[in-house]
Amino acid sequence: MFGNILPRKKRRSFYSLGQEIKVNKNSSFNYGFEKDHVYMCKNRIFFAMSLFILAFFVITIRLFDICVVPNINKNASGEIIEKNGFFAHRPIKRADIVDRNGAIIATSLPTVNLFVNPKKVISPEESAYRLSEVLTEFNEKELLEKLRRKATFVYIKRNLTPSQQKQINDLGIPGLDFENGEKRVYPHESLFSHIIGKTNIDNIGLSGVERELDDRLTQSDIPLHLTIDAAVQYTIREELMAGIKKYDAEGGVAVLMDVNTSEIVAMVSLPDFDPNAGTLPNDKAMFNFATQGVYEPGSVFKVFNTSLGLDSGKIKVTDKFDATKPLKISYNTISDYRGENRWLSVPEILIYSSNIGSAQIALKLGKDEQRKFLDKVGLLSPLNIEIAEKANPIVPKVWRESTIATVSYGYGISVTPLHVITSFSAMVNGGIYNPPKLVKGAEKSGSKRVVSEKTSKTMRKLLREVVVEGSGKRANVLGYEVAGKTGTANKLVNGKYINKKVMTTFVATFPASNPKYALYVMLDEPKGSKETWDFVTSGWNTVPTASNIISAIAPQLNVKANYDIDELRKSRIIEASY
Repeated sequence: MFGNILPRKKRRSFYSLGQEIKVNKNSSFNYGFEKDHVYMCKNRIFFAMSLFILAFFVITIRLFDICVVPNINKNASGEIIEKNGFFAHRPIKRADIVDRNGAIIATSLPTVNLFVNPKKVISPEESAYRLSEVLTEFNEKELLEKLRRKATFVYIKRNLTPSQQKQINDLGIPGLDFENGEKRVYPHESLFSHIIGKTNIDNIGLSGVERELDDRLTQSDIPLHLTIDAAVQYTIREELMAGIKKYDAEGGVAVLMDVNTSEIVAMVSLPDFDPNAGTLPNDKAMFNFATQGVYEPGSVFKVFNTSLGLDSGKIKVTDKFDATKPLKISYNTISDYRGENRWLSVPEILIYSSNIGSAQIALKLGKDEQRKFLDKVGLLSPLNIEIAEKANPIVPKVWRESTIATVSYGYGISVTPLHVITSFSAMVNGGIYNPPKLVKGAEKSGSKRVVSEKTSKTMRKLLREVVVEGSGKRANVLGYEVAGKTGTANKLVNGKYINKKVMTTFVATFPASNPKYALYVMLDEPKGSKETWDFVTSGWNTVPTASNIISAIAPQLNVKANYDIDELRKSRIIEASY
């Protein structure tokens, strides 16, 4: 009844009990009950899908990085390919160094370094005390000093052992943390110390190959192959040590070289050092005499003097020179040690190591020819060898007549042992000079002919006679046709030559009929004994030392002994006696 009385607009403001209230969707009074739930559901689904897509993308990139990238520069066999002479980019570690047979002689092992952020250390005193119980090589004061430094990064110790890392981690000291690192390890200890050298705590090369080829070793993880034979190196070092001990020498050097390629098969300088040791060795142990030790080599230089004379055509094997009395040149008098005091042929000058005869050969040829020849065979120039420690020859500034004479028998000029054996190899290998080589497969320029094949062949015969008949008799190893030359030079101390302080040298090749290897042995200040009749010359110490070395290494090098030659020689001697 009231509905008929009230106006129509007013009528809409009243609802009957139970009547549905309809909400005007266009009104500002709109909560969107249905719409909010739908949108929330859609957002969650979109967020979950995004996470799955992102995770799939990350996994795809990681799989590509692990499976594809490392194999980009590999062939079907899995071998790494070098392109255009460049090495693999960003190696995972410093490259290994191996010998000619692939035996590892230097490698890098993964390790852990301990460092601290002193600003995050809560109790430096307590932390230092607890750390000192694990790192026993440090005292509490040293550790406390590191923990109190005004810095955000301080190394506590490099190259932790796994046990130390676990113990320190269990301490739970705030501010301490670990980083991955590498430690250079030399499995053979001191055996290759002067060749390989060593690195510092940051794995940067300090000496030897490690320093000279530091870029190569850090820019590629491809192993570096050397020409050294580890087994032969060990044998030579043992025999050289025995020689030094027997003759009470201050030190010694031994170098074995392939005469046809100038590859260094072994190189030992004693005393040496252990590159694994944390501290630097003394200067004498660090000194590589084979490549750094310039000295007057003495009579081994007669090999080059005789080769020069024969190759020039001005001297013949049958020529004879007056060695009946000392030779006077200006204010110098040249004499022979236990001389023959008679005229000597060219072979006899070598066999009896006559200074007088050698000086006359050199004087007949003259200064220009002598200097030109010595330069041609590499005795006046620095050597290009893959070791950081190398020295230049000391050459006379003024080349007088007396200089010509003294240089002919190894005085007045100083070179390294490596100079001597490299040039000697050219005299016996057919006349070809090759620069010394320590890295296998390395291409080096400088190969050249320095004497004729005829001269080289003659020199091999003459040097064989030195071992059979002359001062090298104690190196006449049965079956191996050793040929060589001795040298004894007085040491120069405070500007004066001292008689009993000598450096004795023996340089040899074997087998003489077809040379394959050259051996250089030097002893520094050997002493006389009852066994040597108090003599200190080369024939009494370096020659027998070289003999022991050749006897031991020849089978290792697969050099077959030829006993028929020695038997034939004996039968000829018996025939001649009748």
